[in-house]
Amino acid sequence: MTRWADSAMVYQVYVRSMADGNGDGIGDLAGIRSRLAYLADLGINAIWLTPCFPSPQFDHGYDVANYFDIEPQYGTLLEFDELIAEARQHNIRILLDVVPNHCSWDHVWFKAALQAGPASPERARFFFRDGKGPNGDLPPNNWHAVFGGSAWTRITEPNGIPGQWYLHTFAEQQIDLDWSNQDVVDHFDDMLRFWFDRGVDGFRCDAVVPVGKAPGLPDAPPVPDGTRATDVAGRNPQSMYRPEGHVAWRHWRETVDTYEREHPGRELLMVAEAYTPGMPEVLLAYANPAEFHQCFAFDLLLAPWIAKHYVAAIRDNLDVLSAAGVTPSWTLNNHDAQRNVTRYGRADADQLSSFTQNNLVNSDAPVDLALGTQRARTAIMLMLGLPGTVYLYQGEELGLPEVLDIPDSARQDPIFAMTNGTEIGRDGCRVPLPWTTEKTGSFGFSAIDGAAPWMPQPDDWGIYGADSQAQDPTSMLRHYRSVIAIRAQHGLAHGELTWVIKDHPTVLAFERGSVLVVVNFGATHVLLDTSITKHRSVIASSVLGHTDAGNLPANSTLWLA
Repeated sequence: MTRWADSAMVYQVYVRSMADGNGDGIGDLAGIRSRLAYLADLGINAIWLTPCFPSPQFDHGYDVANYFDIEPQYGTLLEFDELIAEARQHNIRILLDVVPNHCSWDHVWFKAALQAGPASPERARFFFRDGKGPNGDLPPNNWHAVFGGSAWTRITEPNGIPGQWYLHTFAEQQIDLDWSNQDVVDHFDDMLRFWFDRGVDGFRCDAVVPVGKAPGLPDAPPVPDGTRATDVAGRNPQSMYRPEGHVAWRHWRETVDTYEREHPGRELLMVAEAYTPGMPEVLLAYANPAEFHQCFAFDLLLAPWIAKHYVAAIRDNLDVLSAAGVTPSWTLNNHDAQRNVTRYGRADADQLSSFTQNNLVNSDAPVDLALGTQRARTAIMLMLGLPGTVYLYQGEELGLPEVLDIPDSARQDPIFAMTNGTEIGRDGCRVPLPWTTEKTGSFGFSAIDGAAPWMPQPDDWGIYGADSQAQDPTSMLRHYRSVIAIRAQHGLAHGELTWVIKDHPTVLAFERGSVLVVVNFGATHVLLDTSITKHRSVIASSVLGHTDAGNLPANSTLWLA
């Protein structure tokens, strides 16, 4: 059965940075409501909101203090209900971002655990353990945190003496929950139903890979010398990709399916964030009829600008997912990765050194923004030509680059702090959006003049202003609007993919129904064989004004029909 999400255009909203409705410098629900018409014009079917639950904002919402309310900086439950209602008027569905692996140290459960003492039911919801060494001064095991450093923090017991340690896969402010504990299972069941009852259409589930831990929490095996601090945790088989986690996800799917049966007409979506580059079978372990409806195929986002790597990313994921009846989910950007305009513009973007299983980037090569922008125009047409669901990240339709020169004093990503500045973190893709060419305080980010944006915007941010781009037929915004509309017109989200060219050093091509998608990753133009282009004309091109079906420009995509 075809579901709405199988062909959807989903737009990720980083709530703090989308639009500020009250002038305090922080994006909010009112700001998002003011941009719903813009999203509808773009061709969006659903928006995914980054965590908007109450939070101390150490990791800007990915440290949840209460799963049943709205962060006061963003609005109220009433305003959230109004957002749901107004979005429906634009035929836009709402997805929330939930963090099941961990909660904030401000969560009422963790506060109770600190007071309750060892061996208490309150501590059993988390991973509290005694330390090693004569006085318990050493962590319980050698696990590392994703953001750098140890995955353990020692507490002071209520009587004032050094006590147990607690596990945090990410930062010490984000405490891992023990999913073998029934309280945890019940809590999230209640959470799912609470938001479904309010009209939420599904969840993007953050960090599903570390949910579930090896019994006994044994030491992790050693990693190769030179492994980056933020890559060590991902190589720990005792805490990543665990079978114990799949028990939780199968239960979630039962809860979701039961809710749908109880509420005929509702079609809910659960999409997992699990980095599985080059591992489609592992991706399928999460996205299947018994667990998540979808799991992001991050291979496109992580690949170097080399044709054969894109062929592999597409072929491997489609072969495995299609055989299992699972809809692919494609993306080129998100709030954890450097923006693709910058990635594609790096001098080593077409070299293997630019590939990384880390979700940021290993390269610091010089950036050619003009080249990166052209490749971004090319890449979106490649992705929109694929069957399945497409996820956009706010601002990519404006051609925004990564902001690399944020002052150290303004950086807020915990990665920057926890690696002592050796890794700059993810702030550069989270800078508030420019809605106007004129600065007027924040390039239209705030609806009224008020406080400075929570993250500084570059002085030239106005060159990407949505207002001027909407009027410019050559702009990135108009390009996105056009190709999204053509995708819908030709039904490119559905149907089979047939390879036409997959072994060429710089070119790939595939058919989607009546449309031929041809991509050139090379630096020179390519003349296409007339047997491929015969009786076809250009219906869309990443190169402005290009209409020659037989001539494929450098770094370009053509759609031929």
